[in-house]
Amino acid sequence: MKITLTPAIESALCEEANRQKTTPEMLALDCLQNRFVTKKGDDPSETEQKTLADFLVGHIGVLSSGNHIHGGARLSENCGQKFTAALVQKRRQG
Repeated sequence: MKITLTPAIESALCEEANRQKTTPEMLALDCLQNRFVTKKGDDPSETEQKTLADFLVGHIGVLSSGNHIHGGARLSENCGQKFTAALVQKRRQG
């Protein structure tokens, strides 16, 4: 299939492709794919291509280990030392 673009659409497509550091062809295919073929979350390959950060959006920063949790323990501080101490204690207990 060939699609003839108007000069205004071609110009806008090229400008946006430059901003996204891609080619106009790839941008057009991506837009058409998103519009007509898949919806977010419906395509299994889409979730495989996402990064861990994309997967955790909305969850990062949700947990808190402030003073009100576990008797005031700051769980994210001195983690290495706390882990080592727990292993030593476990070993002593057998």
